[in-house]
Amino acid sequence: MSTSVIISTYNSPAWLRKVVWGYQAQTRTDFELIVADDGSRDDTRLAVEELSAHSPFPIRHVWQEDKGFRKCEILNKAIAASEGDYLIISDGDCVPRADFVQVHMDLRQEDHFVSGGYCKLPMLTSETITREDIVNQNAFDPAWLRANGCPNVPLKLRARGAFAKLLNYITPTSPTWNGHNASGWKKNILAVNGFNEDMEYGGEDREMGERLINNGIAPIQARHLAICIHLDHARAYIRGEALEKNAEIRELTRRSGIAWAERGIVKGPRPTTA
Repeated sequence: MSTSVIISTYNSPAWLRKVVWGYQAQTRTDFELIVADDGSRDDTRLAVEELSAHSPFPIRHVWQEDKGFRKCEILNKAIAASEGDYLIISDGDCVPRADFVQVHMDLRQEDHFVSGGYCKLPMLTSETITREDIVNQNAFDPAWLRANGCPNVPLKLRARGAFAKLLNYITPTSPTWNGHNASGWKKNILAVNGFNEDMEYGGEDREMGERLINNGIAPIQARHLAICIHLDHARAYIRGEALEKNAEIRELTRRSGIAWAERGIVKGPRPTTA
């Protein structure tokens, strides 16, 4: 496999099914899918087995024991287990549009990572979406979304082709490594030691992107081209103390130019080269 798609999940098998249906509806399916599971109950494992039975691509389930929010750790385990040399990383609550993988593959460049966008849906719309809506792409159609509980459809879902490229060019939003939608070369991610396991929820994905930039890897803006829809859910894992700690880590990363996470895929300081 030249490409691995990694999606993180935790105790959300209904949402995970919708996300995997989105990958099974892609215009290209020459990739492996790794479900990075931060300690879900057995119903998630059963869902993965069910989804794997008739999948056009291999699906692997990488699981760790539930010891609180450890998304960075399970993502690092999935990265280490991946077989692709290019990694697309998203979340188990983000359903990809049919051209999602194709767009990431078309945009990839050496010494760059791709920063995609997402569209947040309200709970009613998230619950309404069926497998058929994903397969026939109703779930990405502005008129369908408005008719099913989403009155304010983001411009991302209405922009295509040259217009989407223009929006990427003029947007004031900086391209960052977004947990919901980003991709990069595995060798570049390994070179910064993956995600920082000292971090809980809150900017932990962006911090790795900031280390990639510190290491000479430039971002490509694709927030209006690489599209996924975000299914609504509760966020009981948010902790104020962790948010403050994460903000301090990110500030240090930006200010000092740190590129290596000492608590990443490898534990310890960056190996010296001969």
